[in-house]
Amino acid sequence: MTEQTLVLIKPDGLARRLTGLTIDRLDASGLQMVAAKMVGVSEKLAREHYKSLSDKPFFENLIKYIRGEFHGLKDHRVLAMVYRGENAIKKVREVCGATNPEQAAAGTIRGSFGRITTAGQFENVIHASSDPSDAAREVALWFKPEEILP
Repeated sequence: MTEQTLVLIKPDGLARRLTGLTIDRLDASGLQMVAAKMVGVSEKLAREHYKSLSDKPFFENLIKYIRGEFHGLKDHRVLAMVYRGENAIKKVREVCGATNPEQAAAGTIRGSFGRITTAGQFENVIHASSDPSDAAREVALWFKPEEILP
């Protein structure tokens, strides 16, 4: 089944200059990038993106993290992309690896580049939609329809 999925290269990935390596691994999956842009992440956008986690004790740190506040990025930016293809959501998540970098398989993006800070903050480089309903919601949140190639 052809799907679209949202991918964000998070502030730690940008600060550590992992953008090209990350895109290279995603492209190697055989999926097609159909949209990409740098986005300044407002507090409102961050809270809407992670609203399903708003009841978690780590929510406020997650908002600071996605806005680059832990990485000294004053413009609060991420690289937002949409990938499309057969089973895109599953394929991208396989390339990314487990959310916890210590549990991510070797060779995955998070297994290769992710880390956990001494304060316990996951720096896992990338966000990928978890399922079809999240993918649809997230793509619509980050991109206007005309920004995505047909």
